[in-house]
Amino acid sequence: MSLFQLLRKRKEIIPLVGFTVLAATGATTASLYFLFTKPDVILNKTSNPEPWERLDPSKPQKLLTFNQQWKPVEELELVKSMTK
Repeated sequence: MSLFQLLRKRKEIIPLVGFTVLAATGATTASLYFLFTKPDVILNKTSNPEPWERLDPSKPQKLLTFNQQWKPVEELELVKSMTK
C-alpha cells in the first residue's frame, strides 16, 4: 500500500503528515543556513583548528541580536599577546 493510498483511506493522517514534512523541511533549511552562513560552524578541523580567531567582533553572530556592544577583555588580550 503506497502513502497516497493510505492518505486517501485515512484522511485524519493528512495533518500529521503535513506537520511532519513541515518540521523536517524547517530543520533541514535551518541546518543548511547555519552551515553555509555562520563562521563558527566547521566541517574540516584540520585546515582551521581555531575558527573563532577569525570572527569579526563587530558583526553579530546570533540569529537575532539586540543592543550588542563588544569590548575587548584586557586579561584575554594579554594572554593572547603572550601566546603569539
